[in-house]
Amino acid sequence: MPESKEDAENLWADTFWKYQDRLLILAARNLHPILRRRFSVEDVVQDTLMAACGRMEFFQNCPEIPVYFKLRTILFQTIADYERKHLQCQKRDIYKERDFASSDTGSTTAQIHWEQFADSITSPLSRLVRKDRHELLKNVLEALSENDRQILTLRHFDGMSNQECAEVLEIDPKTASIRYVRALQRLKTQLTQLSEFRL
Repeated sequence: MPESKEDAENLWADTFWKYQDRLLILAARNLHPILRRRFSVEDVVQDTLMAACGRMEFFQNCPEIPVYFKLRTILFQTIADYERKHLQCQKRDIYKERDFASSDTGSTTAQIHWEQFADSITSPLSRLVRKDRHELLKNVLEALSENDRQILTLRHFDGMSNQECAEVLEIDPKTASIRYVRALQRLKTQLTQLSEFRL
């Protein structure tokens, strides 16, 4: 007898909660500092998991994509919703709540991650060319295979260890290590063909 819809939802909910700790880390790395005055990373993850429970078809489709990557997508959508509602709202400017003693320059956490990633695999360039370089890097990443993008995303943007990557991708650590090295080599090969990334 096929399982009921409620049983299926409960099963998915149990699966989602297994990734709670990783999502907390990801939320902490990407939640805007100003939004932290109103929301905790626990709030973000709770809203993410609740949204995930209402999107069963999203998780049932494309089973070759790891559950974590789908949860990651929903988490970023949740953060984007927070930013649209609270950072772009004209009724009350949340930026006025900023602590001016803070060292925050207004750069988003995501932009910082892009800069760190680009600088880690090429020579650092001036801020004047970083915006264009971000777009080029994104385009090159999108041209890579799904496996390459996944392992590079986990290692460089989510800050996961090789062991953690292996667990998320459901492969053994040695395979994860080989996949990462090869993906990084392919990425570097593509980037060195662009003048913006040459030494």
